[in-house]
This record gives sequence, structure tokens and C-alpha cells, in this order.
Amino acid sequence: MSTIYEERATMIAAGDLQEFVPFGRHHCKNHPNAVNLQLRQLQPASELWSSDGAAGLVGSLQEVTLHEKQKESWQLRKGTGGDLEGVEYDEELYSTGNMVIWTRGSRGQTSYVYKAFTVDSPVLQALWCNFSVLQNKDDEQEVEEETVCIVQSACVEVHTVNGKDFISPLPFQVENVWSTKFGMLFERSNPATEVPQSPPREPLPTVFSMLHPLDEIAPVVCRSPGLSDASRIQYVSDSTLRIVFTSCEPSIIMTYDTVQYLHTIWTLRKVRSEEKSAVLKYSEQMTPQYFGTSFGSHIRNISKGDSPASSPFQNYSSLHSQNRTVSSPGLHSRSHSPSISNMAVLSRSHSPTIGMPSFSGVQRFNMSYHTPSPKRLNASHSPNSTLNDSFLGPETEPIVPQLCIDHLWTETVTSHREKTSQATKVFITTDFCEQKYLCFLVESHHQLRCVKLIESNDLSQLIFVSVTTISAKDAAPVESIDAMLVLEMNGSLVLYTGVTRVGKVFIPGFPAPSLNMSNLMPRPSTPIKGISTPTRMISKQMGHLEEVVMPSPVTELRSSSRLNETSLIEECTFQPVGTYIHSLRDSVHNRVTLEMTTGAMLRISIPDIASSELVKKCLLAIKYILPKDVAMKILIKWYNIYNAPGGPSSQSEWNLFVTCLMTLMGYNTDKLSWTRNIDFEGSLSPVIAAKKARPSDMGSDEDWQYLITSDYHQQLGMHTMICSLYLDSIEAFQSKEDLSSQFKFDISAPLFSHIPAVFYVLHLVYEELKLDNLMRDNTRSLVVLLIQLARDLQLHEYIDFYWRDYPSLTKACSQTCIIGEAQTSHMNQPVYFSVEPPSVFQWLCCCLKGESFLPFPYLPVICERTKLIILSFALYILGDYSAVSSEPSKYLLKISAGQRKPLKEHDDKRLSALRPSVLNSSLAEKLVTWLTQSGFTLRDLESVPIGVALPIRDAIYHCRTQPSSGWSEDVCMLIGRQDLIKQAHEVTIAKGKSTVGQMIGSDLPPANETEDEDDGMNDMNQEVISLIWCKDLRVQEVRRLLQSSHPVRVNVVQLPEVSDHEYIEEKENKLLQLCQRTMALPVGRGMFTLFSYHPVPTEPLPIPKLNLTGRASPRNTTVDLNSGNIDIPPNMANWSSFHNGVAAGLKIAPASQIDSAWIAYNKPKNAELANEYAGFLMALGLSEHLTKLATLNIHDYLTKGNEMTSIGLLLGVSAAKLGTMDMSITRLLSIHIPALLPPTSTELDVPHNVQVASVVGLGLVYQGTGHRHNAEVLLAEIGRPPGPEMEYCTDRESYSLAAGLALGMVCLGHGSNLIGMSDLNVPEQLYQYMVGGHRRSQTGINREKHKSPSYQIKEGDTINTDVTCPGATLALALIYLKTNNRSIAEWLRAPDTLFLLDFIKPEFLLLRTFARCLIMWDEIVPDSEWVNSNVPQIIRENSVSFHTEEIRTSEDLNMETLAQAHVYIIAGACMALGFRFAGSANEKAFSCLHKFVKEFMHCLTSSTATITGHYNLQTCLSVILLSLSMVMAGTGDLTVLQFCRFLHKKTGGEMNYGFHMAHHMSLGLLFLGGGRYTLSTSNSAIAALLCALYPHFPAHSTDNRYHLQALRHLYVLAAEPRLLVPVDVDTNTPCYALLEITYKETQWYKETTVERMAPTLLPELHLLKQVRVKGPRYWELTIDVSNGTSHLQVILSKDGILYVKLRAGQLSYKDDPRGWQSLLAQTISHRNPEVRSFKVKKMPEAISAFTSDPALLLFAEYFCKSTKNAEYKHEPLVLFSSILYECVTQETPEILPTYIAIDQAVRRLEKNEISETFDFWQIKLVFEFCNSKILENRLRQTTGKGLLINSEFLPVIKCAIDNTLDQWLSDFGHVLMSYLNGEPYDETQTNMLSCFLVYHSFNTHGRNIFGNQDVKSFSELLSKFSPLGVPVQALLRLATLFV
Repeated sequence: MSTIYEERATMIAAGDLQEFVPFGRHHCKNHPNAVNLQLRQLQPASELWSSDGAAGLVGSLQEVTLHEKQKESWQLRKGTGGDLEGVEYDEELYSTGNMVIWTRGSRGQTSYVYKAFTVDSPVLQALWCNFSVLQNKDDEQEVEEETVCIVQSACVEVHTVNGKDFISPLPFQVENVWSTKFGMLFERSNPATEVPQSPPREPLPTVFSMLHPLDEIAPVVCRSPGLSDASRIQYVSDSTLRIVFTSCEPSIIMTYDTVQYLHTIWTLRKVRSEEKSAVLKYSEQMTPQYFGTSFGSHIRNISKGDSPASSPFQNYSSLHSQNRTVSSPGLHSRSHSPSISNMAVLSRSHSPTIGMPSFSGVQRFNMSYHTPSPKRLNASHSPNSTLNDSFLGPETEPIVPQLCIDHLWTETVTSHREKTSQATKVFITTDFCEQKYLCFLVESHHQLRCVKLIESNDLSQLIFVSVTTISAKDAAPVESIDAMLVLEMNGSLVLYTGVTRVGKVFIPGFPAPSLNMSNLMPRPSTPIKGISTPTRMISKQMGHLEEVVMPSPVTELRSSSRLNETSLIEECTFQPVGTYIHSLRDSVHNRVTLEMTTGAMLRISIPDIASSELVKKCLLAIKYILPKDVAMKILIKWYNIYNAPGGPSSQSEWNLFVTCLMTLMGYNTDKLSWTRNIDFEGSLSPVIAAKKARPSDMGSDEDWQYLITSDYHQQLGMHTMICSLYLDSIEAFQSKEDLSSQFKFDISAPLFSHIPAVFYVLHLVYEELKLDNLMRDNTRSLVVLLIQLARDLQLHEYIDFYWRDYPSLTKACSQTCIIGEAQTSHMNQPVYFSVEPPSVFQWLCCCLKGESFLPFPYLPVICERTKLIILSFALYILGDYSAVSSEPSKYLLKISAGQRKPLKEHDDKRLSALRPSVLNSSLAEKLVTWLTQSGFTLRDLESVPIGVALPIRDAIYHCRTQPSSGWSEDVCMLIGRQDLIKQAHEVTIAKGKSTVGQMIGSDLPPANETEDEDDGMNDMNQEVISLIWCKDLRVQEVRRLLQSSHPVRVNVVQLPEVSDHEYIEEKENKLLQLCQRTMALPVGRGMFTLFSYHPVPTEPLPIPKLNLTGRASPRNTTVDLNSGNIDIPPNMANWSSFHNGVAAGLKIAPASQIDSAWIAYNKPKNAELANEYAGFLMALGLSEHLTKLATLNIHDYLTKGNEMTSIGLLLGVSAAKLGTMDMSITRLLSIHIPALLPPTSTELDVPHNVQVASVVGLGLVYQGTGHRHNAEVLLAEIGRPPGPEMEYCTDRESYSLAAGLALGMVCLGHGSNLIGMSDLNVPEQLYQYMVGGHRRSQTGINREKHKSPSYQIKEGDTINTDVTCPGATLALALIYLKTNNRSIAEWLRAPDTLFLLDFIKPEFLLLRTFARCLIMWDEIVPDSEWVNSNVPQIIRENSVSFHTEEIRTSEDLNMETLAQAHVYIIAGACMALGFRFAGSANEKAFSCLHKFVKEFMHCLTSSTATITGHYNLQTCLSVILLSLSMVMAGTGDLTVLQFCRFLHKKTGGEMNYGFHMAHHMSLGLLFLGGGRYTLSTSNSAIAALLCALYPHFPAHSTDNRYHLQALRHLYVLAAEPRLLVPVDVDTNTPCYALLEITYKETQWYKETTVERMAPTLLPELHLLKQVRVKGPRYWELTIDVSNGTSHLQVILSKDGILYVKLRAGQLSYKDDPRGWQSLLAQTISHRNPEVRSFKVKKMPEAISAFTSDPALLLFAEYFCKSTKNAEYKHEPLVLFSSILYECVTQETPEILPTYIAIDQAVRRLEKNEISETFDFWQIKLVFEFCNSKILENRLRQTTGKGLLINSEFLPVIKCAIDNTLDQWLSDFGHVLMSYLNGEPYDETQTNMLSCFLVYHSFNTHGRNIFGNQDVKSFSELLSKFSPLGVPVQALLRLATLFV
């Protein structure tokens, strides 16, 4: 039979013959070409379409030269990603004229245009290129950016797939552009026309690189061997070198020397630092005056508009360049240039490496090279001006080289060298054994030279070994099959693998070349010239085809309907290939284009080496284990046989492989009965199988013999139906030859000596296939071959092993072939061969039992499933983490063929690539994480057998119940937690638009939309708010209190004696009082709506109107302040409008997608709204959106805007750059701070409030940095004296306060560790500012400014503490914040004598007390005793009590001073208490502050208020109420809301604008961000809150004397999102969930755990240890915060969404608050006697309440529901119902197939229908896993839920199996004894016998253990089996045989 295959394997059949036409050519016919586009852009549209514009159009047409015949070129590659993910497709890049077309298409899909480009000038070259860009600025990881590069005469256009466009000008004429691993290489055109230089100089560089389109075009340097170290590094300047090839992997280039006619290979790499310095140092040694025009100057001239080569559209390019837009993906990203002429300005002059470098005299361009273009933008410019510019301008820095080439190999010098020996095509190919070759075609010599390529052991160097020459006309690689296609001189197509010939390629429809009938073939009527190909770089014009060109791909040409024309196939039928095929091109995957001599092109595909997965695995194993030369022969032999013309179908591929393999081993397959008629194997039945040709149609005995020996007969004989009907088996008649003869081997066969090695690796493949359910059918095919080989090799243990797996197959394999001792000596016995067959199932059982075992052998890459399973068991069962981290060799024995290095060595490195955090986790987590990193998915797990997969599923189950929130998305997918999958996906995606606002807002009813549409609060997240405050309407009440867009109600009763005019004035006065409150509302509203809105980029931000009108009852008449009846303060509403703009801008969430254009788009045209826009800008800065505003716009706002705009912008940009020390912002602020300007600078008229804002902005930008210069300036500015010309005379308090706050922020928390400031004496100076004294003399640059005293304010040389005390006090507080420095704190203690109290303002006592408490942070205690302890004893003893109604009088004491000091000190202590517990909702702090609020409110109405003063009491009350709101920030506490509402109604008396602002700020803090935000207590947050809540409130709306009102909004910097919102992953709606929050142990309390119902505000994250979603309603989820808060911070920043999943049978807390309606809480329980009947009767209805999985519902419908007509047994229904109920209630539906498979296996055993023991191995593994002692100990130590499988199910199954096997043993015990004695036995019981042996662990050594002895007692039996390790329980069952 081998001769038959020899005859068939003469040629290789190619397939998929199709005509090929580049799709781009077809598309260009309908594409607007460049000429039309240019004509349209040369003139305005009005001229083109007007009636008199025809002359201009015709004139433009005359200037354009139309080329009828245009050059075209294209290249193809294999598709990567894109729209056709998972589909094999090709990509084509086609260029012609000014167009480049990028298309995609596959064989099964029509090609389509992916991208099309039209450029300004003709395309010289188009190519794909990948550039490496940094993924993040902080991360050094680079990502590949795919681009298309279009080379033109003057520039290179680069277009990325992401939409970025770049234009890089070319400073020289380019010959070729090459794509490399690092970017692009430019090859300068041949400078042969350069005139000789006088004096002579170094040649110019010829090769340049560009690593990014915006990088410099830098010369490439070369490291040449054999030179001294000083001169080894030099520029590539040899003009005789031509690049002919570049490669990315490996990174090499090939050059050709046009003088020596030799090819050289270089490695391309990045330049090292020492090489950069060496080449630059060498450049500096050259003398500059020897050289003319510098390279840098030349490029500078290019940037001015010069072109090194003429361009027909140069004028057009220059004219329309201003219309092109600049694309800026981001602020820091690279953007493309608007035009060629402006490229250098953008991409060069504004880059860090500016200056177009020269080579400092090493290499220069010739004067003759720079020839001016005939069409210049600047006609007066000449080459001489370039030379003059270079000498007049300063010498620029040289360009630093980026890439270097190292010499690797040069071909040997031959005696006959010719000039035309340059390679026309170069490619890298691989042979079948993965040996690489670099092949280059020397077309002039008709030679293909193949250079063998070897990598060094450390993979760092390439070694070129030998060169092999093949006679060839053309060649192309075939990558998919590791081969190449060669076109020989006689026209034959031959396939080579490496340098080894495989065979000729036969193309259907083409005759063999030997026919030689070219004279009979008529020539084509339309000859076509050669088409230019990218590989040849030849420009040839191509004529037009007369026939219709079909788009590619097309149907096969043989089915063409154009029969009346001369078709290509008809020509091919009569003409040999040699006359037809001209060249090969465009090889992609396994497809190659044949270019015919007629110009037509055909595309063929070369067949794969195999299509069957089984054959592929066997070939890989054989290739891996055999020596290379033998493996090559085998693979070539197989490839020829498999792909012969008319080859086998996919069904008979395995049969052909077996026949081929056995023939190569030396078998005579014609004489083996099971291989003689093997073609039938694999067919579904003999009826539809391919029949052999017979001499007649009459049947014969041979047909019957053929039928019963077929494999189909064997399969049918083992069918369950045959066994059930008890049909006798029909044995095939065996001929005498088969019975008597034993066949011999052919020892000369190639594989004979390697039979043991091949057998062993095929056995390992067999074990690998057993671990994949999808390959189970293949194991049965493979085991037949293995049985034959094992029988011939006399491996009895292997024969018995295979018999136990497939007991029915051994009968068909009874023939053996004799291998004599002499023949055995010719066999190579591998060292890794083991006598005992490796069994992966047996190894896993030993692992589960805890028995000793040997490392399991495996083949790298081929047996990856084996490796994965064994290491998983070692990790999870044995608990050995080193198995996957460092020492897999303890469990795996890697089989290696001595001559081969291991494949894919990175796999072993991957074992240790686990995250360090995994080391401390549980074994289940370690296993799941490792499996995910190994690429293991749920799809893979489904194909693992049930017993093997059970430990993995158990680990997944435990991870599912107790997961970690920090797992990756892949891990969450593996464990099947949809909530974690979605959470991980949200965390991993980049910052983008939040979805919760959209999710909730889209479902809201439009109720009251018309009423509330303009109040600024209609974008709140109502669904989350309704969950937080579900029992009342407090949120609606807050909206009513904070709205300022509707008229207020003016209720004034007209008394009879009051005239109408007086009544109108009275109403307007009342309205004026109400307007004081209305104007104070926006600050509180901004807090309430903080970050709650995502604007639409195409719409302006809606800003609610600030309505200052009223409605008077009873007629609802309008009351207006503009009537002129009363006096209105000027500019009364300016600041309220500013606050209104801030409130509107603060609604924009930080994740919103806005840009500079949108910010400018919102600028109002009405000047009256400028104040609101100023506030809007400040709000954008507070949310860090202002960083996107262009610098030009900032400059425009500062120069043209008003005072408010400057204040908002300066504070906004400073807040956006908090703590960054940004120099651009520093310069911006310094202009507005006179103290930071030089003394000689021009005095600028900067408004006072702008100076205050700039000073605070300086503190924000330098917060916490300790910057000395700024600290020194700010320290002096606190005590800045007034100037002589009224400078600094008004509102000095606010400036001094701002300087103090800024100084405190710069040195925030540094305390005494102010590095480099000891000479400034900062604490002492601040203390002097606080208590007074003589003013120190001014030092530094500003001393001249303060030399002259003020003529208006007489302060003398003393410090005015009324001005400096607040700023100095707060500066001390911030500098020593939380330092607990008692000495500084004592400075701030309130005086304890009445004399000293008289010298201090009472409000300063508030600041001192507050500052002292901030310093002594840890001593703040939330109780009233601590608050009162801050009051000095003299005040406590003599002051008026809050509760007394009597007024005490004393002649010795000033009771007013004592009373005022008392209330202010109490207020200061309460304020410190509020800062200390801000955002904590501390109950004790709330109770303490609540008590003082009530006491102060009582005092306001008591008689003691006259002593203290209503204003003082109101100020202190406002401070304490703010402190209370700080503690309860975001909680919406009802008690605090009642206080705020009470004070909201008070509008008369002392209730001024500032108090209203304080009260409504309290209300806003209480509902901060709609309950989503609260306050932080970090140092930065405290500084921001101190600026915002400064306890001196403005008296009226324009009051900025003591504190700038704009600073009230800095609370945003202290707000942080801490609301955790559970969202049901199934319904995507917020829900309630029970959280368990664990606090870390601190000095105040031990580790504490509390339970809260979410949505809830979390405490500050640094206080937490973990947050856990607690069951039983939802799946548990733990967020561990002890190792870092980053994960929780990401969740909270994305609206706090925490996805949760409802467990089966549970209802949400909203639907079932008490849990009484849950299905599991009803009568269904395991102990209920009615459970069984309920499960059977109501199973489908009950299951639907637990799960929505359609597969489970259908299972319940069809297998668990009894019908009236069907006569089903009740027992299976009950069993299936119980199994299904168990799976859905425990939420383990994945274990349902395991239950069903075990039950079905037991039923087949009971019916004696077992044909293989695979299922019994799985049941055994399940039992061993559940009884594993290691697992029992682990479960005893942990608090898990136990095993995955129900413990009640397994004993029942075990009992059924034991009873069945015991019954068989009692009936057929003699069969077992005969087997153990090695005697013949009844083969009808072979199936049950194998099941008994497998189930009871009788190993293969048990056969014939008794020898010839007769065992008569059970004790003798025990002694015989004791060495074999047979379980005692199994031996005890044999005792019945001796009874």
C-alpha cells in the first residue's frame, strides 16, 4: 500500500484559484481624485459656482497636467484586529496618483474600504508603520500605535487608526522609506550629482530615522567591527549602501554595496547613552569652518516654506495651509501640524529639543543639493541666503542619534561579481522544524540565497551559519505552513521548507510544464506591461484591461459566464505554466498571487499541513521528540501524501496519517487487518462511505468481510442498544495468513529506530486528550494505534492500561509484528521512557490520597492542559505554592529531545509572574488567580472532565462566596460573579463620563418640570436620594429653601394710618431685607448640587436666574427694587451673581467631557452676565476642568475681563494646580502681586480684591511645599504697611488675612521642620503680628516700596494688630496643624486676667482658641466639658451663664467683656470640634454641638443678650451651626435641618447678608452633593475649610473688607465622595444592601465592626480596615482597605457604584424589608416531609423564582415535570428535581452536569452497558476529592461552606456502585481470578472486569501476580497484593471468593 501513496505524492495540490485585482484600483474610479479636489480649493466656492467664475476655472485647468496613465502600487498583509475580529482576512494598501486606499476583506466577505486618503502631491510610497508611544506619562510602558505613512516629495503624512494626523517635512529628497520595529527609516536619494567639495569634507549621512512623527529626523549611526573604539561609532554616510530589506522581528536590516556588490545584514537597535556621547564628542572635534550649509539651517529653511524638490502644487499647498485645523487629542499629547510650511514651527520650535541641529561639521549637505523649486513661496530666496543664514545665526546643537546598526554578516566575496547582483526580494522564512532562514532573490543570477539564522542561547544575538543557493526565478514565503513557494526557471512552482524541497505545486486547470505546448496557445489580444510591486520598487506604467475587472475576491474563473471571450482558464488549459507565470507576489498567510506574463494575476492558496486537531497534535509531538533531520523527512513525507491531488477528505485524514506513520515505522500496512481497509474509519456508516472501485456490481464474500472488520462495526457492537438486546457479536473471519503469520518490520524505515520515542510521546498526547472532553472521540482513534505499537514492543503494562480504558478495542488488534533482538538493538531507547505507563488520572488520585508520586512527564506547548491540571492539583490539594511560582519540576518532568531547545520558554517564566498580594491569600484565590494568568477561562473549564474539574470548581465556588474586590475582570469572569465583572470593568476603563446620572435621570418622571426647570436643582440623582431619605420629603424642603429663581413672598399688612406711598416703601424695604437672604442662597445651593450634572457638549450650561423681585399679597402684585422709592446700594447683586455662577458651574461633575471650546462657548454676550461667567470659571477650576482651557483664552480673559473675571480665573487655575508649584500659574499670579515683582518694574493698577485672590492662589499652588521665597514674601505681606499715596489703605484686613492663610498653606503642617527658614523666625514674627509690638524694618527687594509712611493712616512704628492678628493667628494654626506643639499652643491660650482681656478683641479670642485646638489636634474631645475647659477660670467664675435669666452687675468687673469673651471662646472651641470631626457624623460631637446651638438660640431671646450683644451671639450661633453641619456633612440630619429652616425664616433685626450666608452654607453642607459628598479632615481639607468658613461674615453683599467672598467656595477642595451606592447588577438600579464596616484600631478605640444599610456614607478611608457586603440576600463581597485605599477610591469617584448580585430565592430589602417573603424563608426546607412532593409537582414554577437561566428552566420543564400521558418512573423525576433544587438554591448550576453524569454512569453500570472506563475514573476522582484528608483538615480550619457536592448524594452513589460490583463479583469472581492468574477469561465480562479493576485501584502490575501458584486462602491473597499498594477495602471484597 505504501507504493500507492508514493505514486500519489508526486505533486501538491493548490486550492482556491481566483482572479486577483487590487480592490483599490476599482475604488479609485469612484473616488474624488486629487486634481478635482485641488481645483476646488484653489478658488473660493463663490467663484466656482458663479456664472462669471468659468474663466477662473478654465484658467486653473490649464495649469494642471492630467496624466492618463498613473503609476500604481500595492501591498498586502494579514489582517490584525479591526472590525473583522476573529476572522482571517487580508489588508491591502493601494496607492496611485494622489490617492491611498486601505481596504480589508476575507475570502468569505467582500472587500471594503477601511480608510482612504487624498494628499496634495503625488504619492511616492505608502506603507504601514507602527510607532511606540508611552501609555501614560507616569508609566514607562510603551504601546504600539498603528499608522499609515504616505511619502511625498516634500513631506511624510502619518495617519493613525485613532484619527490623529501628522505631517513631517522632509529636509532632503528621499529614495525609500522603510518600516522598522522602532519607527521609520529614511534613505536619502543617491547624491551622485553632488559636486566635489573644496576643501574635501566628511560625507553626508544617508540613512535617517524618525521614532515618532513629531520627533527629529535623526541620522543613524553604525557600529563597525574591526575599528578602534574611538572611531567605531560613526554616522551611516556611505552613499554606496542601499537598503534592500528591513524586519521588525528580528530587528534587522539588509544593505547592498553598489561598489563591492555584496549584501550585508545589520541589527537595528536604539543607541546607548555612551554611544550618543561618543558620536557627539567626535563631532565636536571637527573644525566648523570647513563646511558650508549646515543640516540644521537647511531644515530651518524648510520650515520657512522651502522645498528641496519641486512640487506641482506648491503654491496651492502654501495658499490653503491656513485653512487646515489643528487636531489636539489632549493638552499634553502630540498634535499634528496644520500644514507643511508650518510644521517646523509647531513640531520643532515648540518641542524640548528645539533647534534644528547641525552635525557640527561632520556631515554637511552640498550646495548643489539644495536646488530651489521653480515655484517658490518666496521668490527672492536663494541657496546663497541659506549659506548666509547658517553663518549669521548661532551654532545649533547637533541632533542626537536615536538608532544604531551593528554588523552581523556579510556574504562572501565571489570571483564573478556583477553590478546587477542586488537582491530584488528579501524575506524571512521558517522550515517545518522552526529553523529560520533569511532568503534574498538575486534576479539577475536567477538565484535564491538562503542564509541560516540561529539565535544565541540568551536570545540576545543572531548568528548566521551557512548560505544555501537555490536556482529560482522568483520566490515568496508561505508563513502559515512554514514554507516558501519557489518559481523555477522552467516555470514550475515548487514548495520548499527552509532549503529542503517538498514537492511541486499542482494548480487545478494548469497542465504540467513538461507538455510544452506553448506554440498551440494563441497570444492574448491585449498585452499588459509589468505591474510595479513594492518588493521591486520599479515604476512601470500599466495599460488598461479590455475585459471587465471584477473586485477581489471573486468566484473561481472556471465558473465565469464570459464564455464568448478568451478566458484565462481556457488559455491555461492549453498553455504550460512555464510560459504563463512571470513572478510571485503578495504572500499573506497561505495565499500567494501569481503574476502572469499577460499582466493578469491569479491568487492561489497553499494547503495546510493538517486540518485535524488530533493529527496536528501528533505531528507536533513527533516533531518535538525526533532529531531535526528525521522530523523534516517525516513531515515532508506526510505533507506530500496528505496534499496530493485528489487527496483524502477530512474524515479519512486520521486514517491516512496512521497509514503513513506506520509505513514510515517499517510496517507493511497491507498485511495488517485493521489497516488494510482503514479508509472506512471515521465514516458515519458503510452506506455513505466512499466505495472502492470493484470489477463488477455483484457482491462477494470480501464485501462482508470488509464490513465486519470495519471500525464502524466495532463502534456499533459497543452501542448500548446492542447490549440491551443481548445480540451476539459477529467476529470477522481471519485468514490463515493473519492467524499463522507474524509480520516483520522493515528496519530501514526512517522511523524504525525511533519507535519507542514516538510511542511514548503519542501516549503523552493520549493522556492530554483525555483531559479535554471535546477531544474524547480522538482518544479512541489514537488508542488503536497505541495498542498495536505496545503489543509489538511487548509492553504488557501499556497493553493492560489501554485495555482498561477501552476493553472492547483490544479484540480488533490481535496481530503482532515480530521485533527480534537484532532489530531491537537498532532502536533508540530514550532515557525518559518508563515501563509503567504514565496515567494522569492515576497521578491525580495519588495526589488526592496524599500518596507519594513521581513527576508526571509532559511535552511543552503540546501538553499544556496536562501541565495546567497537575500544577492546579499541586497548588490546591497539596497547598504547595512553589509549584506555580518557582519549582514546577517537583510535579512535572519536562520531556526534551537532546538536540532541541524547549519551546516557548516564556511559559515557565509566566509561572512566577504572580502579583505579590496573592502570596498571602487563600489557596483557592491563588489557584483562580494563577489559572486566569495562564489564560484559563470558563470555556476551557467546561471541556475538562467532571472529576478533574471538581477541585477547580470547588476553588471557584469558595472564591465566589468570599471574593476580593481587587481582582481583575478575567478572574471575576472565571468565578462567575457578574457583579464583580461589571465592577472590575468599570474600574479598569479610563476616566470617562459617569453612567449613574444617565441611568437614573432617564427613568425619572417629568413631574413638576415646568415649575423647577430653572431653579438649578433639577439634575439631582432622585433615585439614590429616595433611597437615602425614603421616609420624608426633606430634599424637597431643601430645594424650596435654597431656590433663588422665583419671586419671594412679601407679606406686609397695610395699616390704616399708612399711606399708599409709605406702604410701597415699606414693601420695598421688606423686599430689600428678603433680598439679603436671596443673594446669600447661591453659596448653599452650590453645596447642595455639587458635581451632580453632566453637561451636553453641544449645549451651554443653564444658569438659573437670580430673582430679586417679590410678590405681594393679596393681589400677587410684583414688588421691584428698581422703582426708585428707596435707596439701593450700588452693585448690590455683583457678588451674588458671582456666587450664582459658581453654584451653576459646580454642578458639572469632574468626569464630564468638556474642553476649551465648550468653556469659551459658554461666555455670555451680555455684559450683565459677566459676573456669573466669572463664577463659572472659578467653579471649573475647583473641579479641575480649567486645566483644559487654552492659554490664549486665559490671557484674553485677564486682559479684557472685569475684576470679577480675574478673581474667578486666578482662584480657579490655582485650585486646579493645587500643590503643583506650576511655573506658568506662578508667573500668572506674580503679575498681580506687587511684592513678587522686581522693584524696578512698572507699577500695575491691580484691584485690591484681585491681589487678595492672587495671594490666596499662590498659597494654593504652593500648598505644603515649604517654598522659602514665597514664604518670606507672604510673611512680610501680613504686616504690609500702608503707602504714602493711599496705596494699601483700604480693606487691609482681607489682604493681611489672605497673606496669613497663604503662608499657612505654603508651610502646611510643617511645624518646626521648616527647612531653610530658621533665619526668618517665622513663629516669632507671627507671634509679634498677633500680639503687637514695634514693626521690624523691611528687608529684601521690597524695602524701598515701604520706606515712605502713609499720609492718611498714622500707625507709627508699631504693628496694627487689628489688621495682622487674624492672618498671623491662622498662619500659626496651619503651620503647626496637628503637631501637638504645646509651646506654640500656649501662645494662643486666652488670657486669664481681666486686664489682658481688655486688650484683645473678643472675635480674636475665637481665632486664638480655634487655632490652639487645631495645633493640639489629638486633645480635642467631643463633650461639653472639654469645650468649657478652654474658657479661662476668671471668665467661668464671673461670666453670665447661658441658662440664667438674671443680669449680674459688678463694679469691679466688666461684665460685657467677660460675656463676649465667653461666647467667642465657646464658639472657637465648637468650631475646632467641628473641624476635628468633620464628615464623621460622630454622635458625641453632634450631641455636644447640638447642646450649644440650643443654648445660644435660647440666649438670643433672653435678657442676657443685651450684655453680650445680638450681633456677637448671632455670629457665635452661626459658627456653631456651621460646625454642627460640618460634623453631619452629607447626612441630611433632620434636627440640623430644623435649625436651618428656623433661621431661614428670620429676616429682620441683626440678620444681615453674612448671617444668611452662614445659615444656608450650613444647610448646603448638611446635604453636600445631594448626600453623595462629605468633608475630609486632611491637612489640605482643613486649610480649604478654614478659607471657606472663616468666622467673620460680610455685613452686606459687597463687603470684602475682612474676608474675600470668593474664598467661601474653597470648601470644594475639602469635599470628597464617600457615598457607597449598591446597584443591582441584574436590574441596573440602586438598591439597599447590608454593609459590615470594620475600623482599624487606633489610640482611641480598638478594632470595631459596625453594620450599616447602604446607600451610606463611609468614614474616612484611612480609618477603615475593610468594607464587606454582608449576606444572606446578596453575594458577599469584601473590599480590603488595609493594603491601600486606591480601589475603594476609584469606586467612590465613579459615583460610588458598588455592583451587587441578589442571591437565588431572595428579595431585595425594598420589596421585603424584614425577609419574611423570601422563598427560602417559607415552608420549603430540607427537613420538611413535603419537600419531595413539592419539588416534583411545582418544580418549574419554583425554579423560576430562583433563576432566570433558560437552560435550567428548560431542564425543569422537560426532566422534572411529570405528565399524565407519559409513563415515566417517579424515581428519576424525584432525583432530577432534587439535584436541580440543590443546584439553584446553592447557586451552583455548573455542578448540575456533574450530578447527571455520575447518575448516568451508575445506571449504565447497573445495566452492564459500559464500553469504556472513562466515567468511572471521574467518579473515582470525585470520591477521592470528597474524602481527601487534606481537604477535610482545611475545611475544618476554615469557616467555609464545605464541599461543592452535596454530602448526601455521594454515599448513595457509592452504595449503588459497590452493590453492583459486589453482585458481579459474586457471579463472575472466576473471571477476576483468571485475570489475576494471567489465564484466559470470559471476554463477555471484559467491560465489567475493567470497571472493577479501575474502581478498586488494581494497578497494571496485578496481572499474573500469582504466577503458577494456586492461591487457596485470603491470607495468601493479602501477602501477594501487599507490595502493590492495592487498598485493603478492595482486597476485603475478594474474601467472598474464598468462602
